Amino acid sequence: MIPARMAQMSALGADWWNDSGVPAELSQAIALGAVGGTSNPVIVAQAVKAQPDLCLPIIDRNLTDFPSATEDDIAWKLIHTLALDAAARLLPVFHATRGVKGFLSVQVNPKYYPSFELMVAQATQLTRLAPNLAIKVPATAVGIAAIEEMTARGFRVNATVSFTVPQAIAVADAFARGLQRARTAGLPADTIHPYITLMIGRVDDHLKRVAAHQKIAVTPGVLDWAGIAVFKNAHRIFQQHGYAGTLLAAAYRHEAHWSQIVGRDVLQTIPFSWWTQFNATSAPPALTLEQPVDAAILAELRSKFPDFIRAHDPNGMPPASFLNYGATQHTLHQFLGGYDDLIAAVRARMLVL
Repeated sequence: MIPARMAQMSALGADWWNDSGVPAELSQAIALGAVGGTSNPVIVAQAVKAQPDLCLPIIDRNLTDFPSATEDDIAWKLIHTLALDAAARLLPVFHATRGVKGFLSVQVNPKYYPSFELMVAQATQLTRLAPNLAIKVPATAVGIAAIEEMTARGFRVNATVSFTVPQAIAVADAFARGLQRARTAGLPADTIHPYITLMIGRVDDHLKRVAAHQKIAVTPGVLDWAGIAVFKNAHRIFQQHGYAGTLLAAAYRHEAHWSQIVGRDVLQTIPFSWWTQFNATSAPPALTLEQPVDAAILAELRSKFPDFIRAHDPNGMPPASFLNYGATQHTLHQFLGGYDDLIAAVRARMLVL
């Protein structure tokens, strides 16, 4: 019988989270060593479809209890209910580590991405739900300004819609400014440890779309290393400069996205469907984060894809360009579509009851 690989990963000191909107899946992950969880509108919409017995009664109960509520009101009551359940399951980890681990990340409404004020206002509401929530905010220029403000107010933040080393550095700088403001305000800044997500699989996806559109010939398998290379370079730079924030890998597409970035100084947030596959893989996990990507792979990526250079190099692009980066555009469209799907599911129940 193959040992549980995720438990072995935890034994190496490499922390991981469960990326799922279903609390029961989080419990399975915690049993194997997971120390956190993440969610977003797409995940919640998928949970409604995949787990109707869990989600539809929550929707129906809120429709009955709040007959004048809007579709958005009911959707967020569902998000809050699932978040509270998941956060409660993580509280033992939170308490055992004295607030260092055991966090659930909950994303602000993706429709708010252009608005500093709306993101900060919703984050203020979300942080009141449970003591172990981190607020996911997009790493665009507006979002990064909101991240600084939230950090200054003492909120733990997880930057999302983030794919590049320049975004990670800009977020870390915003964290540093926010932490300094928090200290000046007398807040316990040492407990406000933020996260910076890099959606490595979406880097690969973006470059594959570029290759298909521009008919760029690429050696098979090379594009599967783009996100890994970005993450490893971000980690190297963060270690070198001591930037604030823990790097968090997300958006898995294949086993190497897990196996090639196992390390003690970073996190991985892995969808339930993926970590259950990794859990039964033949090879045990090893500490691979410090191992460099093959030079020939990097050379091909750099020679054929300017967007890889923009993602990989610390000065690849300025914050004003973050919103227009291809992976950002595609992901925001998907998140907005996922939120629309969630609203549609609520609407379907409202029109029946």
